[in-house]
Amino acid sequence: GGNDSEEDMFGDYDSFYGNDSLIAQVDDIEHKYLQDKNMDVKAAGEVVLGNLQSGVHQKEQDNFSASENMVGLKSDKEGACQMPDSHPAGGNQELTESILDDLPSSQLLYFEKMDELSSASRTSPVSKGRDEPVNSSSDRVRDPLSFYTGAEHRNRPTDSSSCSKRVLFKTESLKDHLKNAMTGNARAQTLQVSKTKQLKEAVLSEEIFVARKAIESSSVDIGPFYGLPSKVKDLFRQLRGIETLYEWQHDCLMLESLQQRKNLIYSLPTSGGKTLVAEIIILQELLCRQKDVLMILPYVAIVQEKVRGLSSFGIELGFLVEEYAGSKGRFPPIKRRVKKSLYIATIEKGHALVNSLIETERIDDLGLVVVDELHMLGEGSRGAILEITLAKILYTSKKTQIIGMSATLNNVGDLQKFLQAEYYTNNFRPVELKEYIKIRDTIYAVDSKAENGFTFSRLLNFKYSSNLEKADPDHIIALVTEVIPKYSCLIFCPTKKSCENVASLVCKYLKKEFRAHREKEKEDLIKNLKSIGNGTVCPVLKQTIPFGIAYHHSGLTNDERKSIEETYSSATLAAGVNLPARRVILRSPYVGNDFMKKNQYKQMIGRAGRAGIDSAGESILIVQEKDKHLVQDLVHSPLENCYSNLLLELTKGMQSLLLSLVGLKIAVTHEEVDNFMCCTLLGVQQQLLSKEKSLSEVVKDGLENLIEKGLLKGRISEQDHNSKFSLTITPLGKATYKGSIDLAYCNLLYRDLKKGLEGLVLESNLHLLYLSTPCDMTFTCSPDWMIYFRQFNQLSAAERKVADIVGVPESFIMKKASGQAIRKNVDNAVVNRLYLTFVLYSLLKETNIWSVSERFNMSRGYVQNLLSSAASFASCLLHFCEELEEFWVYKALLTELTKQLTYCVKTELIPLMEVAGVLEARAKQLYNAGYKTLAHLANANPETLVRMIEHLSRRQAKQIISSAKMLLSEKAEALQEEVEELLKQ
Repeated sequence: GGNDSEEDMFGDYDSFYGNDSLIAQVDDIEHKYLQDKNMDVKAAGEVVLGNLQSGVHQKEQDNFSASENMVGLKSDKEGACQMPDSHPAGGNQELTESILDDLPSSQLLYFEKMDELSSASRTSPVSKGRDEPVNSSSDRVRDPLSFYTGAEHRNRPTDSSSCSKRVLFKTESLKDHLKNAMTGNARAQTLQVSKTKQLKEAVLSEEIFVARKAIESSSVDIGPFYGLPSKVKDLFRQLRGIETLYEWQHDCLMLESLQQRKNLIYSLPTSGGKTLVAEIIILQELLCRQKDVLMILPYVAIVQEKVRGLSSFGIELGFLVEEYAGSKGRFPPIKRRVKKSLYIATIEKGHALVNSLIETERIDDLGLVVVDELHMLGEGSRGAILEITLAKILYTSKKTQIIGMSATLNNVGDLQKFLQAEYYTNNFRPVELKEYIKIRDTIYAVDSKAENGFTFSRLLNFKYSSNLEKADPDHIIALVTEVIPKYSCLIFCPTKKSCENVASLVCKYLKKEFRAHREKEKEDLIKNLKSIGNGTVCPVLKQTIPFGIAYHHSGLTNDERKSIEETYSSATLAAGVNLPARRVILRSPYVGNDFMKKNQYKQMIGRAGRAGIDSAGESILIVQEKDKHLVQDLVHSPLENCYSNLLLELTKGMQSLLLSLVGLKIAVTHEEVDNFMCCTLLGVQQQLLSKEKSLSEVVKDGLENLIEKGLLKGRISEQDHNSKFSLTITPLGKATYKGSIDLAYCNLLYRDLKKGLEGLVLESNLHLLYLSTPCDMTFTCSPDWMIYFRQFNQLSAAERKVADIVGVPESFIMKKASGQAIRKNVDNAVVNRLYLTFVLYSLLKETNIWSVSERFNMSRGYVQNLLSSAASFASCLLHFCEELEEFWVYKALLTELTKQLTYCVKTELIPLMEVAGVLEARAKQLYNAGYKTLAHLANANPETLVRMIEHLSRRQAKQIISSAKMLLSEKAEALQEEVEELLKQ
C-alpha cells in the first residue's frame, strides 16, 4: 500500500470493511457483469465536433470585433453547443481514490445510514443492468456505496491485504477528531444508491487495472478506447455529444511518433476538431501513465472555460483539475501522492509553475505539456515567455512529452527543430468552405487557378433606395438578409466602434417581422444582461437584440460576452466551434489601422459552416477598389513565419530568461548559459535574428546588465569561453523571477515598497492599491483631467498624503484640469498609475463595474481587464515580497487585497466565485437561492438548480456542480496533505 492513506481520513471503515457478505456480493455481480460486457470500439466516422479557439475573438486585448447575427435555426436543442471550449484538456487517475472527491464533508452523515443501506441494497434486484441511462457526473455523489465497498476492493485485485493495512494506517484520535469536526458541518438528506453505477465503477476500475498492467508490459493495444477505459468514451458522448472520431483524429492518435512518446506539432484548419485529440492524449497520460499534465492556453477566459469543461471528467475519472490564471494557482503545486493533477494555465502562470517544479526538483512528475496556439511563440512578450517555458522543460526534463497545436505556419521546420518534434497536418474541414470577395456590387469567388486569383460569381440583386445606398454603401444589409433569419451570420469589423455601428445599422433597416422570430429567447437575453449590469443594459444591445442582432467585443464584460455567446449558440445549434455561422462577412481587410494578417484572415473565415448542419460555409471579404492588389496577396499568399521574440522583448525575454537560469541553477556559468541557448527557438534561428552580434555576445551583455542592476552577483571573464566563473542570484533577483515581475519594473517596485515601509497609509486601501496597480497598464491610459481632479477632491486628508508620497501633487492635477502651463517635472507613469488606482479604488468600494466605467468614461471591458490585471499583479507582488525578509509585513496585507481584487464583490459571494465559471451575476443568483457555500454547490442536485436559477441550462448546472466538487476535493486534499505532514513530525 505505497499510496495508502488517501481515504482513511474520513472513513468509518468498520461499518463496511467488516461486511463480507456485501463485498462478496458486489464481487460476484462484477464478475458476471464483466463476462457479458463486450468491449467494442468504433473506428473513425463522422461527428458534430470541433472545438477550436479563435484567437481573434477571445483576445483580452483584442481590437477585433464581431457583430453577430443570432437568428438561427428553428429547432432548439439544449446543450448542443460548446462555446469557446477551445482547448485540449485532460484526465487523470486512480478512480476511486478519495471519497472526498465525491463526498464533500456535508455528506458524512451518510455513515450513520450505512448499515441500513447495505442491507437494503442486498435485497434490491439487479435487473436493470446496462440499459439504464448513463447518469452524468453531477449525480454521481449520490452513491456512497459504490465508492467504498466495491470500488476499494476492486481497485487492488492483486493485494488483498492492502485494505486491512489501510484501516490501521491512521491514528485513531486524529481520525475521530477530523471526522467529528467535519460531520458537525452538515445536514444531508439521504439518497438512493444505484446498483448500475456500482457496476460501471467495477468495469472502469477493472479496465484501468488491465490498461495499467498492459502499459507496464509496453504493448500498444491496452484497452477499448485508445488505451482508455470505455467510460471515457461514454463521457465524451454524455458531456460533449461526441459519438465517433473523425478519420484524421483516429490517424493522429495512432501515429507511430505518439506511440513512442515523441514530441508532436499538429495543425488543422479552424473547426477541424483538434482539441479532442489533445484531450484524449492528456487522459492517457493522467490515467494510464499516471503523470501530471500541464495545458497552456492563451487567455484567462479560455483557461476558466477549460477548467469548467474538464472538471466533470476529473470528478468521474479521479484526477484533479487545477486553475493557474490571473491570481489563481499554488506555487509550487501541492505534491499529491495518489491523485494526478491536470494544471490548466495561461502562458504567464504556466511559466511560473514550471519554474516552481524545477526549483523543487519535481519537473519529472510532469509527464506531458500541451500547448494550444503554439504559433503564439512569434507574438510579443507572451511568445517570449512561452519559448522560455518550453526551452526549460526541454533542457531540464528528458521525460516530459510536448505536444503543440498550431495554426499552419510557413516555417514549421524551425519549430520542429526547437521542440525536437514530429509534424502532422491535415487540411480536413467538416464542412466545405467557399471563399468570396466583394468589390462594389460584384461578388468574385477566390480561385487560385484563375489568372488574377478571382473568378466572377454573381451580381448582388437587392433593391436599395437612395437613402439606404447612402447609409450602407457596402451592401452589408443585402449580404445579411440573404441568410437570416433562416441561417446565422457573423460580421467581423475592424474596430469596436464599427462593430456597434454595423449592429445598429442592420437592425434599423430590417423588416419588423424579424422581431417575432424566437421572441422569448431574445427577451430572456435582455433580462439576463440587465441583471448582470445591476439594472442597466447597453443601449445599443437593447436596440439590436430584439432583431436577433448583437455586437461582441472586448469592451463588454466577460459576463455580457458569455450571455450573448450562449444565446447565439443555442440559436445556431453549433457543436464545439465557438460562434460558427453559415456565412461570415469580413467588413474590411483591416484590423484597427493595420492591414489584416494571413492567420487572422484564416481564423475568421474558419468559422464559416457548422459541422453536421450546413452543407457548406461561405466567407465574403468586402474590399475597396484601392485595396484590391493587397487582398490578392492576402488571399493567395503563403502562410506567415514564426520568429523568436527573445531578443525583441528584452526585459520579459532574454534578461528574464538569464536571471531565472541562474536563479534556478539550470545554468550558472557563461558557458552553461550558451549551451542552454541552443535549446531555444532563438538558438535555432540565430543566423536570421542576431546578425550584428553572436548569440554568445548577446548572452554576455545580458549577464553583465543583470549584474549592474544588482540582480546577479559574480563576474564574467573576458576570454570568451574560458568562462568557468559561476554566477549567483541576489535576493532582489530571486524575488523578481519568483514573482514573475517584469525586469523593467523590479527596481521601481522595490523602491515603492521600501518607501511604503517608512509610512504606509492604511486608513483606506488606496496606498496598497497603488502598489498593486500594474505598471505596464500605465501606457494604455490617458487620464481625463477633470475626472482626475474631481476624484482628488473626494479624498480624505490621509488619502491626499498618499498622492503626495507617491509623487502626484494636487497642484499639478489642478493645473492640468484648468489647462494651465506646468513648469514642474512630474513623472507621467506615476500620474497615470495613480489614475488607474483611483479606478480600482472606486471599484472595490462599489463593486459595480457599470457605474465606475461611466464615471471614468472607460469601457466596461477595459475596467474589468484592469481589475483582473491588478489581481494578477497583486499576487505577483505577494510572491515578490515573500522572498524579501524586510517586506514581511506586506504578506498579510497583499493576501487579503489579492482576494478582494480577484472577486471584487461583496464578501459573502467570494466562496461561490471561487468555482470556475461562476461570475458575479451567477453568484448572486445562487446566493439568493440559498446556495451560500462551496459545499452547498457541490451537493446540489442539477435538476433543482435548473429549476431555481433563471437562464441556467442543465449542462451549465452540471458543470458548476462538477467544478465545485473538484474545488472541494482539492481543498480537502490540501488539508489532508497538511495533516500528514504534521503526523510525520
